Amino acid sequence: MLFNSLTFVLFFSFVIGLWYLIDNWRGRKAMLLVASYLFYAAWNPPFILILWLSTIVDWFVARWLFAARRPSRRRLILLISLVVNLGLLGYFKYGGFLVENFVALARVLGIDFHPATPSIILPIGISFYTFETISYTIDVYLGRCEPFTSFLDYGLFLTFFPHLVAGPILRPHEIVPQFERPHRATSQALGFGLFLMCLGLFEKVVLADTMLSPSAEAIFGAHQPLGALDAWAGILAFSGQIFCDFAGYSTCAIGASMCFGFALPDNFRSPYAAIGFSDFWRRWHISLSRWLRDYLYIPLGGNKKGEVRTHVNLMLTMLIGGLWHGASWNFVIWGGLHGFYLFVERLLRRYGPRVAWLETGAGQVVLALFTFFLVCITWIFFRSKDLHGSLALLGAAFGFGGGPALLPTQELVAVFATMAALLASHFALRERGFEDWASRVSERLLIGIWVVLGFSIVLAQGTGDAFIYFQF
Repeated sequence: MLFNSLTFVLFFSFVIGLWYLIDNWRGRKAMLLVASYLFYAAWNPPFILILWLSTIVDWFVARWLFAARRPSRRRLILLISLVVNLGLLGYFKYGGFLVENFVALARVLGIDFHPATPSIILPIGISFYTFETISYTIDVYLGRCEPFTSFLDYGLFLTFFPHLVAGPILRPHEIVPQFERPHRATSQALGFGLFLMCLGLFEKVVLADTMLSPSAEAIFGAHQPLGALDAWAGILAFSGQIFCDFAGYSTCAIGASMCFGFALPDNFRSPYAAIGFSDFWRRWHISLSRWLRDYLYIPLGGNKKGEVRTHVNLMLTMLIGGLWHGASWNFVIWGGLHGFYLFVERLLRRYGPRVAWLETGAGQVVLALFTFFLVCITWIFFRSKDLHGSLALLGAAFGFGGGPALLPTQELVAVFATMAALLASHFALRERGFEDWASRVSERLLIGIWVVLGFSIVLAQGTGDAFIYFQF
């Protein structure tokens, strides 16, 4: 069920209506849990069994961990959770990738191996809820939190439908206390939640799908040499598309949660105005960045075991973060490039000369634009279907394509104008979030913006495309 569909509008209207009609707090939560399961089952009903398996396994694992005292027994119990959850994720997400690479390796060794072609469908959202349930059991294992006392609250933590299939990736302390006490959204929170949902749909339907997607599809799907202008138009179009698509989903999720009276953490904070790559990863897919930091980078040793080990840990974290996005070497390269950027940034900060001009306002803008330029380079590998296509588009961007013009003038104007507006908005909101800005402007202005957003969505109509991150 897509946020950008009439089906979801009807579903959400029905669920929010029931939420405020039911007086009993436990009854309201039970209704919300059932609605969340129905929301997930709408994609492919059998896959809800996998969600239930992860839910039930880690419900008992957490309780066993809390009761166990012997370290060896506790490690064994934790291993059950990791094997089940990572095993399911590995099979569904990486099974075909592993078989494909095993066949390639066999051919290199001179072995003609022809296995049966696996037909594996990726359950939607499995990467997100797997990370959530793993973080829960690890936190119980480390004593950071106690097991849930209510299975209803635990089920909602994993399956609350606004964030279920594409995040934000939640921790227990971020949402469970909100489930424990009865409360309702204020009229102001309800109104602003609906406004955020409209804003998220505008980002998805109007900007991502209408203004940017056609050009990105044309360039990344081209089977001919490309000129530099077309290449950069396609790269910029996808850079904007993936932000508007994913941030649009997160904005809808935060807005929908707010309508129920729940607060979800921000997942994006003007990432295209980041100054450097440490700053970028504090602003882009924030919930994933924190997860990788807390459950991978720090356990590997973080920056506590010397400079060489720090750089190795950083690169491993980014490589695994890239592979988390998809079973493809292009995603590994994407993660590796970000790891390399972070490595170079650390070296420059530690050993590079201090340039006073770069600390001025103009210098900071230049650094931010250079960071954005390097981020765009990484998106080539993220979007392309294979390494050959990535290198061909990269070469075209730097003048090695030489093909005839592909995109019509109106599409070029649409891409560059949309990206200029997007970058301007990121710079304007760099030091303060959208909610802070909205709290400072008049209610009339917000209503006017809301009308414009809604009219634009209706005018664009949209194609009903799924959100890009649903495939991860």
